[in-house]
Amino acid sequence: MILILLLAAIIILGGLFILWLPQYLTYRKYLMKYPGPRFIPIIGNMHHFATGTGLVPSLMSAKKKYGDIVYCMFPFSQKLFLMGIKPVGCLLGSTTILEKPDTYTYFHSWLGMGLLTASGARWKQSRKLLTPAFHFKILGKFIDIFEKQSNILNSILEKFDGKEVDIAPFITLCALDVICEATMNTPVNAQFASNSEYVSSVKEMCAIVFRRFHNPLKRWNTFYKFSKDYQKERRALNILHEYSNSVINKRREELRESKLHHSFMSEDEIGIRKKMVFLDLLLDSEIDGKPLPHNMIREEVDTFMFEGHDTSTSAISFTLYCLSRNLEIQEKVLTELRNIVPDDKSLTYDDLQKMKYLELVTKESLRLYPPVPLFARMTSENVDFDGTTLPKGTSLIVFAYGLHRCPKIYPNPDLFDPDRFNPVNSQTRSPYAYVPFSAGPRNCIGQRFAMLEVKAIVANVVRKFRLLEVIGHEPKLTIDAVLRSKNGLPIRIQKRN
Repeated sequence: MILILLLAAIIILGGLFILWLPQYLTYRKYLMKYPGPRFIPIIGNMHHFATGTGLVPSLMSAKKKYGDIVYCMFPFSQKLFLMGIKPVGCLLGSTTILEKPDTYTYFHSWLGMGLLTASGARWKQSRKLLTPAFHFKILGKFIDIFEKQSNILNSILEKFDGKEVDIAPFITLCALDVICEATMNTPVNAQFASNSEYVSSVKEMCAIVFRRFHNPLKRWNTFYKFSKDYQKERRALNILHEYSNSVINKRREELRESKLHHSFMSEDEIGIRKKMVFLDLLLDSEIDGKPLPHNMIREEVDTFMFEGHDTSTSAISFTLYCLSRNLEIQEKVLTELRNIVPDDKSLTYDDLQKMKYLELVTKESLRLYPPVPLFARMTSENVDFDGTTLPKGTSLIVFAYGLHRCPKIYPNPDLFDPDRFNPVNSQTRSPYAYVPFSAGPRNCIGQRFAMLEVKAIVANVVRKFRLLEVIGHEPKLTIDAVLRSKNGLPIRIQKRN
């Protein structure tokens, strides 16, 4: 029996080695020039990189030891981590390296081929269709949504006056309400019903996808389909897709009726429709003279719902956390607010545009804590990259967190200093030194929406509460597609007079 097991192990290892050998030969031919930790045949460098709270320190250590480009081998994949302005600029400025790597396929069951996961012709088509939805004239229509949902947030936070609270879970629900209403004009009331099926399913799917990132066995569909997560995913997807489908069908019928009776619509009804530009845009769009397929519409709606709530949660939460630890800066934000608009007046689009110091604060928070600290592209063919040839299938991963903390670009990089982004200090800085929204052809299409949302919600919270530091707390950062703090982001809330 022991001999049989030993023989089976030898055969399996031999087979894996034969499969791995072409990867090694490709490395020898193309990638050997790049420094990186020693790898072990078959498993590569998996043992060098921790998961959870150990991942950020592991990558920062690799940057310090090996420089701006670090080579790592993983089972059946070659990866280059880019952590300096020059290599990041070469990648993000490229018009040929636009594909997403295979790890993005974990989102396909939920998001299909939406803008986040699509490549090639489908991505170009979607990008062209969706760009008009983020024109500045249209973005101004969403301010009342930011205002309404942040007022609900404030009413909830009032209950914690004088107490310590982890701000992140509350921001998550607020951001989810914002993106659902802005995308589909259908509030899910997450802040009032955090245990609703839809809200719970969003959280469940995010957790499942991120667990697949960290579990080598679950990366293969054959093994994954036998896991408990696969069954949980099926249940969550039924709820999420059923909800999206019902909203799309309802809105399609409303648009059909409004076209029949447009002349009888009130100004309020027309105003509501104008706010609903994202879904309306998809429903009104055509490809080759035909309406968009229903599944394509749902994929784009689900994509914006996912991307819009998780990244905004990270950005808003860390910005409030930074302000709680920097009271002088917080007071400057409040002074600017009160100079522009009285406390008893609602914020407008023009008000937010005038808040230049709050913009600096937001940018500095995004530098220190970029919501998407890692993002990747993959070569679809052999390509020239900074004077060398990269083979087809090479993953290029931008470590934005490490780039943003480079002392050569940002002196004293761990210090929270909004003045880094004033016009004088930033005018000579490379556009690739700061990439919280990526850059180049595949930059974040919703970045102006995101900046407005962060500024609006932060402004409304700061005008209502004094945010105080919880002494002794240091965030334990973890990367689950977005940057989070494993031990929360506690803030002491104090209502302003």
